[in-house]
Amino acid sequence: MFGRGGPRRSDNSKYYDILGISKNASEDEIKKAYRKAAMKNHPDKGGDPEKFKELGQAYEVLSDPEKKELYDQYGEDALKEGMGGGGSFHNPFDIFESFFGGASFGGGGSSRGRRQKHGEDVVHSLKVSLEDVYNGTTKKLSLSRNILCPKCKGKGSKSGTAGRCFGCKGTGMKITRRQIGLGMIQQMQHVCPDCRGSGEVINERDKCPLCKGNKVSQEKKVLEVHVEKGMQQGQKIVFEGQADEAPDTITGDIVLVLQVKDHPKFRREQDDLYIDHNLSLTEALCGFQFAVKHLDGRQLLIKSNPGEVIKPGQYKAINDEGMPQHNRPFMKGRLYIQFNVDFPDSGFLSPDQCQLLEKVLPQKSSKHVSDMELDDCEETTLHDVNFKEEMRRKQQQQYREAYDEDDDEPSGQRVQCAQQ
Repeated sequence: MFGRGGPRRSDNSKYYDILGISKNASEDEIKKAYRKAAMKNHPDKGGDPEKFKELGQAYEVLSDPEKKELYDQYGEDALKEGMGGGGSFHNPFDIFESFFGGASFGGGGSSRGRRQKHGEDVVHSLKVSLEDVYNGTTKKLSLSRNILCPKCKGKGSKSGTAGRCFGCKGTGMKITRRQIGLGMIQQMQHVCPDCRGSGEVINERDKCPLCKGNKVSQEKKVLEVHVEKGMQQGQKIVFEGQADEAPDTITGDIVLVLQVKDHPKFRREQDDLYIDHNLSLTEALCGFQFAVKHLDGRQLLIKSNPGEVIKPGQYKAINDEGMPQHNRPFMKGRLYIQFNVDFPDSGFLSPDQCQLLEKVLPQKSSKHVSDMELDDCEETTLHDVNFKEEMRRKQQQQYREAYDEDDDEPSGQRVQCAQQ
């Protein structure tokens, strides 16, 4: 196997020099040296891909007792010739991930396949009505996504193989350096333009006829989305592993975010519902009865208790007619009704009607003015006002006056104040 005379001796110090350790280094010292050097030279952090590869090879040999013994006795040539099964080296990224994943190299439990990255999630908003989240519904969502080419199984070639990219030497990344000053060199890392980061190139004649070497093709997919009762605004519905597929990539998720549209009558707060209802003055004083069409189509009869008087802005509640609770759809919140009272316009009652109404209504609580006091009083006139408009106009007037005062201030004094 090694020719006559047994295996030839060759240099057996290279791997120790790469890790920067002595030949008497312990197992822990080998691990520490690899950890420090691999973190520093990892291509994802701008390190040298070739140096990272050499570190992986050195650690693979020196961390394996059999390979280390073979290397110490006969050097690198013995490994290359295949003694002890060490004729080929593992992917340096697999070695790195196995090391930092907690599994010792060469043991069980570490992945020997190509390293995989996690694909991006695809996020869509799903608009639903308040009726949809009250009753629950099912919607269909049509979308297009990338899938691994069914003809070449994501290989991109007819033969199922691809050559290593010469431009990046299979790393998928290129390092460029330029001098930006005396003794200063800038190093930049970017995706290899030749292989677009895959680290592989496919011969033009060997490209898959379906995907043209792209490894993926388009698929139209219809998702059946179940909107459950009581789901909240912004809640997410996740379809795991349904996003775009890519070679050597863990497929991401499709995430649907609920956007509940405003309702013309009902508004929601957590598990409760709110509506507004206007009453006439007669209804507020003498009683009312009306129907409300609920979100599930039922008609609710709302009526006052005998002799009950409703005040402007007053709330009433109906138990178990609010929103269903998510995951507990048989439990519901409350339906709140806020009552607004519409008063009649001025002049609605004649003086005679006012006198009749005074006999029915509670007595006036305001103090009556005597005839003597009345003689000493000056008569006034009440005017209708828009209070909000009055306040807005006053604020504008105050702003203009403050601005005018600022302009009238002597320039010298203004500069003096600014310098203090």
